[in-house]
Amino acid sequence: MRILTIQMGLRRLRAQSGTCKAVGCSLTLGLLLAWVAWPADPLALEMRKTLQSELGHLEALYKHLHQYPELSFQEARTAERMARELEAVGCEVTTRVGGFGVVGVLRNGEGPVVLIRADMDALPVKEATGAPYASEVTSRDEAGREVPVMHACGHDVHMACLIGTARMLAAFRSWWAGTVVFVAQPAEERGAGARAMLNDGLYDRFPRPHYALALHVSADMPAGSIGYVPGYALANVDSVDIQIRGIGGHGSRPEDALDPIVIAAQTILALQTIVSRELSPFDPAVVTVGSIHGGTKHNIIPDRVELQLTVRSYRQDVREKILASIRRIVTGIAQAAGVPEHLAPLVSIKEDEFTPAVYNDPELTERLAKRWRALLGAERVLRGRPVMAGEDFGRFGLVEPRVPVCIFWLGAVDPAQYEAAKSQARKLPALHSPEFLPAIHPTLETGVLAMTSAAMELLGKPQVSATQSRVRGRR
Repeated sequence: MRILTIQMGLRRLRAQSGTCKAVGCSLTLGLLLAWVAWPADPLALEMRKTLQSELGHLEALYKHLHQYPELSFQEARTAERMARELEAVGCEVTTRVGGFGVVGVLRNGEGPVVLIRADMDALPVKEATGAPYASEVTSRDEAGREVPVMHACGHDVHMACLIGTARMLAAFRSWWAGTVVFVAQPAEERGAGARAMLNDGLYDRFPRPHYALALHVSADMPAGSIGYVPGYALANVDSVDIQIRGIGGHGSRPEDALDPIVIAAQTILALQTIVSRELSPFDPAVVTVGSIHGGTKHNIIPDRVELQLTVRSYRQDVREKILASIRRIVTGIAQAAGVPEHLAPLVSIKEDEFTPAVYNDPELTERLAKRWRALLGAERVLRGRPVMAGEDFGRFGLVEPRVPVCIFWLGAVDPAQYEAAKSQARKLPALHSPEFLPAIHPTLETGVLAMTSAAMELLGKPQVSATQSRVRGRR
């Protein structure tokens, strides 16, 4: 059965790509080896067999979503497609939850409730992958500008895996009991979608989850592997705007002015001492000035300078300390420069853009990692390290009473490309890069199997049927 499945998979790849050369012989071999390496657990074999029949649909869905991306708060067509897909597997579907959010509830008797989330929005990036299904979409952003749009962060993979998981769980109803809440979330890139759905009654209008799960593609891991991080996995992310004000004048007479550019320069350097001198070295944090704007001409001293900062941390107390230090330093340097009180700098912390840290429940995460090692093999399940990127998935765990959450990484780099980059010390295209393009296979297979097995691990166990007993008896 296993060899037959491999042969079928290779025939399907050749049929889709025309020749082995079109796909890349090394990629075909990589997929073959990845498939052979998966352990022969009886249930896992049944799941892979079923998944093979779903891959054509899931690949077509992924390519459609990739080719027709939509910006945050504009996910109308994407939401409509996700709603249709969830309805097709028997979910009770509700649309326009917190904007364009979609909720699909799959009930299967009494048991735990597991929420599985995928994000839907894309980025204002001009795609440069050269893929035949590359996006050529443009759209108007919130400022009214015409911008290119691309799924440069893998949300198309996330959605395809969500639908694949829904189809698998529907097919294997006899193996689990409980309720699965599928969430297609808008506006993750703006850090607003999870909050909007929760504010719109996600945990009141629909079954409240006992666990919440999500996955995110990785641009640093080969397809066929997954990564997990117990505890803090992603960071608090704050956006801070600072306006430093002064008194403008002629560049030849600085004594008649109060130069905000000099004050801004001193401020930027002083801000770097927050992490290096005010925090414990065991409390990771980042304070980055990403934008500075001031002045119009060589010989004019302006009257203001605008700074934009990104501030990242894990613990809430550390976050609060950093933000308080920013206010203190900005105000203090202005005062030391002689800035009058009516021109005191303005510090604005963009609370509407704040993304809280994602804290993966350690017990839940280790439990799932054990299941994934049994499914994929220990060598393909990698313990990772926390990153300073942000993800609003963490909000699903912060509503009282707290919900244990786990987001895991899904390798998405073509194995041959990954090995070549590794041997030649070359950098791979990063997330948000115009050249980032996930390897469709075995990324989709791995994501669907990992998420399906995670959900089944957490859901209830129904009465074992005679057929299941025979299958399980062969273990």
